[in-house]
Amino acid sequence: MSIHGTVVDLRAGAYEASVGQVGATLLTLTHGGRRLVDPVPEDALDDSWRGRTLVPWPNRVAGGRYAVAGATYELPVNEHATGAALHGLAAFQRWELVTSTTSAATFALDLPASYGYPFSIACRVAYELDADAGLGITVEGTNVGEQAAPFGASTHPYVTCDGSPLDECTLTLPARSVLLTDGRSTPTELVPVSEADLDLTDARPLEGVSIDHAFTDLPGAWAVELTHPTAPGVRVESGAPWVQLYTAERIGRRAAAVEPMTCPPDAFNRDPEGVLLQPGESRSLALRISALRG
Repeated sequence: MSIHGTVVDLRAGAYEASVGQVGATLLTLTHGGRRLVDPVPEDALDDSWRGRTLVPWPNRVAGGRYAVAGATYELPVNEHATGAALHGLAAFQRWELVTSTTSAATFALDLPASYGYPFSIACRVAYELDADAGLGITVEGTNVGEQAAPFGASTHPYVTCDGSPLDECTLTLPARSVLLTDGRSTPTELVPVSEADLDLTDARPLEGVSIDHAFTDLPGAWAVELTHPTAPGVRVESGAPWVQLYTAERIGRRAAAVEPMTCPPDAFNRDPEGVLLQPGESRSLALRISALRG
């Protein structure tokens, strides 16, 4: 059996994608045979979180600790270099394949309560390919428990101009503010992008530029565009209030992680009221990945 569980192949027009049951993961996405995301290895685990679904929190919970309604909880720390709980609890769970067609697939996971996260969340991820619009992804969580629960969502695609080195690419991201971090990747302060020399509102060459930051103050609907002089470009669209951008030094800077997020890093501590879901409430994230047409 594949380490990705059941793998579903999707096709619509010139687009092809494959999605895996484990982590409800986007494994591949191409247009006309050209790569739009860096493919996930077929038979080996890596530590770059490529394509995986990030719930019930994206990014980090600093120290693996947070509090809800006066009670403090401790999560498993899975990034020992920073002492943080990273990217939620579902990225390596075996999700249920609910429906699939030639161009769409939906996965579900009833995330059970645990000592560090004693809440019950029903999660769903839907992938849908469109011949004109590309790949739509929706991540949703519903609180099916009896108490308010903190919840955030993201997904972790590494977009690429058909594998071209990032040092040959340019990137546009229309954010006005960026969240700075300390040496352990813990958020410190929100500043204007110009103050941090991370203004990407105009296409910026990525040669020699290293980024691993969360951006906000985005338009209501926004897009990140990665372009290359000769290879096809790629576009990520969303209306999420935050986006993490990472220049992927971990995988050799051949792609950029663009992660729309419903909340900021360490949101369980920085915005504890903002991330709460009341019983019966849902929160969703929507994004789209498509080829830039010349």
